Amino acid sequence: MILLDGKQTALHIQQDIAESVAKRVEQGLRPPHLAAMLVGEDAPSLAYVNQKVKACKRVGFESSLIPYPVEVSQQELIEKIRSINEDPQIDGLIVQLPLPDHIDVVQITETISPEKDVDGFHPINVGRMAKNLPAYISATPLGILKLLEHYQIETQGKHCVVLGRSDIVGSPMSILMSRKSKIGNCTVTICHSRTPDLKEHTLQADILIVALGKTELVKKDMVKPGAIVIDVGINRVEDASKKRGYRLVGDVAFAEVSEVASHITPVPGGVGPMTVTGLLYNTLLSAEKKIYS
Repeated sequence: MILLDGKQTALHIQQDIAESVAKRVEQGLRPPHLAAMLVGEDAPSLAYVNQKVKACKRVGFESSLIPYPVEVSQQELIEKIRSINEDPQIDGLIVQLPLPDHIDVVQITETISPEKDVDGFHPINVGRMAKNLPAYISATPLGILKLLEHYQIETQGKHCVVLGRSDIVGSPMSILMSRKSKIGNCTVTICHSRTPDLKEHTLQADILIVALGKTELVKKDMVKPGAIVIDVGINRVEDASKKRGYRLVGDVAFAEVSEVASHITPVPGGVGPMTVTGLLYNTLLSAEKKIYS
């Protein structure tokens, strides 16, 4: 079994990004700049944003964290997004999810300029991605593609089963794995919470991508021997032996599934670091005008 180490792969790719940034600066160009808007004081959201800010510093990016109280109005957020859209010194903008219930996530997403939508959530970027046109690909799916590429995993002609149909992971992942591209050309089955007998489908998977948000849902008897397993889930499980009182596990029962899988991502240290790397990669593309020019 080969462990798909997202942490080490992310550092490798981030080193390449850092070298590209250094070359830009040597040429008299400014470093890429990522802005992140955070509403409220949700601890996981704050942790995620801080990870992104630290990653920006590591590769030489400029970054701006723009916090708002939980009671901020939707109009105030929209006005700030519009001002960032027009700011030539900022290359990428993310609005950390989730947002409070009184904020319309769809309207916020659509207010972000597609040219600065480095999270890849804007309908224009999603549509361009589906048409196999240059686009900002959602950070988690992009990170998974980069991980598969790094480990030189052959995907052509394979049967890929995706568990989960979210707009952020499952849906774009199913499209990307079926596209005519280096990492793609799969036959894809997408399953979700209403799919009867998941096991029947997962046992057919050469590549199994799990993003259902169900703690250790996928067991050993659900995985085809030799399958490649990508675990996108991240769930808290109470653990009194840990200082923080819990441990993180995925949607896959790692210990038992690793006995049959040929490749598998750990949780933590698998897809998570690659998501941050995907965001950095998109921001560099934006600074270099590689998608929209």
